[in-house]
Amino acid sequence: MSKARKKSSFDAFELCKLYKYLRVVDVVDAMDGIGYFDIGLMAPEVRPLWLGMKFWGVAFTVRCVPANRPMWKLKTTEEIVDAHGVWFREIPGVDYLDQIRPGHVIVTDAGGSGEVGFWGSANSLNMMSRGAVGIVTDGYCRDTGEVALQKTPICSRARGRTIIPGRIEAVEVQAKVGCGGVQVRPGDIVGCDDDGVVVVPLEVAAEVAGHARAILLADMRARRGLYKKLGMTPDATVDHDAVEAYYKKLHPNT
Repeated sequence: MSKARKKSSFDAFELCKLYKYLRVVDVVDAMDGIGYFDIGLMAPEVRPLWLGMKFWGVAFTVRCVPANRPMWKLKTTEEIVDAHGVWFREIPGVDYLDQIRPGHVIVTDAGGSGEVGFWGSANSLNMMSRGAVGIVTDGYCRDTGEVALQKTPICSRARGRTIIPGRIEAVEVQAKVGCGGVQVRPGDIVGCDDDGVVVVPLEVAAEVAGHARAILLADMRARRGLYKKLGMTPDATVDHDAVEAYYKKLHPNT
């Protein structure tokens, strides 16, 4: 059976439930264990914009390219305030808002564009209102102070200052893209935490989740023992009983 046929048999949104408690490192170790060395490891520069961010979701891909047309000089304050509206009325982008569903992670291939805040504090919140659980880009994010204050889950390569008009265009959605040095396809599993971002090919996502769960639980039990030895107060990161109960509820017969 081909990988393409195997991939089509999985419900990515259901599979994501298996990833709820997993750390990025557990998943990376599991992928190593099945021979997927370094596959899915996004460049370390693509990182969460604030500490404590964690999400797992289903890839919704957006491919961007540099804009070949510079923004023209605007005549009034009103036009400057509405610069994005002026630009998009002249240079329409790809409209994909209605395609976002709860559980999506929007993976944005910036196409090598220069400094441009394709994502910011407002348009990212719009995506969250549609059900997106995270945004990943190998480009820039702006308004990063507000993004952190809002706890909007964005991973980006860098912090930027400039706006979209004249700099970048979204040209395609839900196609295979490259982001942060890895291939991402619609439906792949994407996750992040303080250690970075990983992409799990959908056809191995169930297998990876099973191995990663075992790795996580072994680590939690070992660390729980060390907490006790050192007189430390247990916290959620060593509460293996809660994690085991969650997975038992998902799969009562396992």
